[in-house]
Amino acid sequence: MTYRADYLPTEPTRSAVEAMPGRVLLEFGAPWCGHCQGAQAAIRDVIARMPGLTHLKVEDGKGRPLGRAFGVRLWPTLVLLEQGQERARAVRPVTANALHDALAVASPPDH
Repeated sequence: MTYRADYLPTEPTRSAVEAMPGRVLLEFGAPWCGHCQGAQAAIRDVIARMPGLTHLKVEDGKGRPLGRAFGVRLWPTLVLLEQGQERARAVRPVTANALHDALAVASPPDH
């Protein structure tokens, strides 16, 4: 999957996300968040470097259970899952290289 520009219309459940096969990148944020908007170029670049990745852009906020289930406190927060297990996390990434380094810990180069 490629970079997803829009937030999902409906928030998935944690069990649905954990049941997804392969690598899933959850991006928690809000459309009006300046930090989220500023990180989009870095996120887009890193997603292009990680083939086979499923990108889910989840709008977070009060009353949103998925973000609470993952302990999200700042936006954007990116959580990399592999086979339903959290492998890496990046909070408020600024550059593509910093984000890639944070997420690459979980992903061998041959992925």
